[in-house]
Amino acid sequence: MFEVPAFADLNLGVALPVISLALGATILLVIDLYIPKDRKALTAWLALVGLAVSFVLNLAVYNASETAFFGMFRADAFSAFVNMAALAAAAISILLSIDYLKRLGIERGEYYVLLLFTTSGVMMMGHANDLVVVFIALELLSIPLYIMAAFRYGDGKSEESGMKYFILGAFASAFFVYGAALVYGAAGTTNLPAILEAVGRLTEQPLTFEAGGLLLAGAGLMLVGLGFKVAAVPFHMWTPDVYEGAPTPVTAYMSVGAKIGGVAALLRIMLVALPTLALNDADAAVWQLTVALIAAATMILGNVVAIAQTNIKRLLAYSSIAHAGYILMAVAAAATAGLSDTAAQAALAYLLAYLFTNLGAFAVAMALEKPDGSGLLVSDFNGLARSRPGLALMMALFMLSLTGIPLTGGFIGKWLVFQVTVESGLVWLAVVGVLTSVVSAYYYVNVIVNMYLREGEGDPAEAATTYVTWGLYIAAAGTLILGVLPLLLTGLTAPVTIALALP
Repeated sequence: MFEVPAFADLNLGVALPVISLALGATILLVIDLYIPKDRKALTAWLALVGLAVSFVLNLAVYNASETAFFGMFRADAFSAFVNMAALAAAAISILLSIDYLKRLGIERGEYYVLLLFTTSGVMMMGHANDLVVVFIALELLSIPLYIMAAFRYGDGKSEESGMKYFILGAFASAFFVYGAALVYGAAGTTNLPAILEAVGRLTEQPLTFEAGGLLLAGAGLMLVGLGFKVAAVPFHMWTPDVYEGAPTPVTAYMSVGAKIGGVAALLRIMLVALPTLALNDADAAVWQLTVALIAAATMILGNVVAIAQTNIKRLLAYSSIAHAGYILMAVAAAATAGLSDTAAQAALAYLLAYLFTNLGAFAVAMALEKPDGSGLLVSDFNGLARSRPGLALMMALFMLSLTGIPLTGGFIGKWLVFQVTVESGLVWLAVVGVLTSVVSAYYYVNVIVNMYLREGEGDPAEAATTYVTWGLYIAAAGTLILGVLPLLLTGLTAPVTIALALP
């Protein structure tokens, strides 16, 4: 007979940051019914309150190391950092959305509810301690984003982007589920620490085809599913079209939120469940070379193809692909014995720096965007330093940070990732990373050249409203502070250790 669990057994206290956000989104959906159509900014502010509550609750459990829901949910410094990044991304995205939705005539309260739900999915990815929870979080992250990508109702590009994202996302989810099923078939469990124990027993002797084949195939298929979320090559095909067609604030959030969730789940699975999946007593897990090759291909394709882009949203889309490659460098390095924690810290530091930088770049692009979707060509930035010097200065900062120039958050993120990659013995991968960073300087600096050196009166950037300006200031401050005070970034990641999730 089914035994009803006691409330204390669920240990809901450590799960409150996620629970409060999801519950708050549900309540907000009802409250929004009573908010007049011309006052939907109130819904946005209530959503920000929900994010603030979740942020405070997250600080309260930042140093926790406990499980909830019978071991399926883990709260530790890793998940707390992921929560902090996800909440920051959502808050900036809401500021960027308020006037944008009103200007385009698509201001509806459910937009902010969907944003809160997808953020709770991102947070659950970091907390997942079971493959079932990873899948639930993956869908909670994805489904609201499908809707938000098509939120510009009546615009063909937006509707196409939502449909394309949905169809390819469904395939990616199917790959992940099939991979999880194969791992379950080999290990007999979906719990990540229990899978680690099962892999340890299986690798005590030469792997049989049944066990080893299932584990390798399962790990590969799950990598495909999560590779889609982080826009890694060759699972990147959706990215340029979806980024270009989706409403710009949605694109901005998608470029960082989906990456945070995908990388968090990938690190959880590979470093908690499969770190010892090695062949012939090798020092590194068997999946290291595969992830390293994907990282190299992602950096090369993303940066090379970005050179040919004339639309700033497509340029930033390929840039986003390239940065997924840099993050995957750290994931590959984490497969080396003894470097799991350092590599995880480097990946999270990169994500936080990239969060502020990329949201800021999209915010500047949104300031130049016209209601009909025009104003997004790279040439539209010509002379911006003359008409809006402050805006041009912040865009220059974001471009330099994406390149990895010192005194910016992007430089610190790349430094940490390259450092751990070299320490892991993947020197060739670090060389690819450095060379592709040099290539990226061409198209990033080209935007700066357009703003300061090319002829043009400059765009008035009428969409740079008060809320957008606030978002820009926060993004610029985050990018500068993390670059000038690197000890702050390393201090935030120092408590993060994947080893806390081991049994």
